[in-house]
Amino acid sequence: MEQNKQVLDRLLEHIKPVLTFEEACIYCGMSSSSMYKHTSANRIPYYKPEGKLIYFKREELDEWMLRNRQSTQEERVEIANSYTAKNKRK
Repeated sequence: MEQNKQVLDRLLEHIKPVLTFEEACIYCGMSSSSMYKHTSANRIPYYKPEGKLIYFKREELDEWMLRNRQSTQEERVEIANSYTAKNKRK
């Protein structure tokens, strides 16, 4: 765990735009097994420039991790109120 923290600290210090497989696992907070499942199913964007080593763009990992945003309760109430106001029966 301490080793992961040190690697993450180094990553954040330099804010590398491209991460190795191991760095991406730490950055995303997932096991290498989970990351391999995502890459083999093509559910996460990655690069294999030489056909063997896997690399990731940090920005794409951020986008991938932040997909499927869930609305807050307040946002849902606002949407419902807006819908109700627009669709009032006359």
